[in-house]
Amino acid sequence: MSKLIVDDELWEVIRPLLPRRKRRFRFPGRKPFDDRRCLNGILFVLRTGIPWEHLPQEAGWGSGMTCWRRLRDWQEAGVWEKLHELVLARLQAADKIDWSRAAVDSSSIRAVGAGEKNRPQLHGSQPSRQQAPRARRRRRDPFGHLLDRRQSPRRHAAGAAR
Repeated sequence: MSKLIVDDELWEVIRPLLPRRKRRFRFPGRKPFDDRRCLNGILFVLRTGIPWEHLPQEAGWGSGMTCWRRLRDWQEAGVWEKLHELVLARLQAADKIDWSRAAVDSSSIRAVGAGEKNRPQLHGSQPSRQQAPRARRRRRDPFGHLLDRRQSPRRHAAGAAR
């Protein structure tokens, strides 16, 4: 077996986050592959960028398909989010995060509430669209008749010409 990527200290942090798999009592089947070795296989594929099916069996990390399935199951169980939060909390407690180098924008963090509602106007004293709701205008055809919301001016005009 090749060298493990995850050391003992990190494994003790990760192990409680992994979901427990229950085996059947009567027909238990084959024992599941070791989580730690599977995690090392996942990290090896993600680090090197090789395809899952090319994961070397000689390394002792299981097959690529086994590692891929375990990655999928752990993603669905929320393991990676919990691990990220846990590692960030430990780094913050140890004062190891340099927040001066952090950048947050709407592509990585959802902008809840869409920012400030009453921001100053750049173009004079006109009220902002966000401050006062715009009056709904009813659509009319070229002849001045009110249109149903579902009709477009073309369809209405074409229907009236018939």
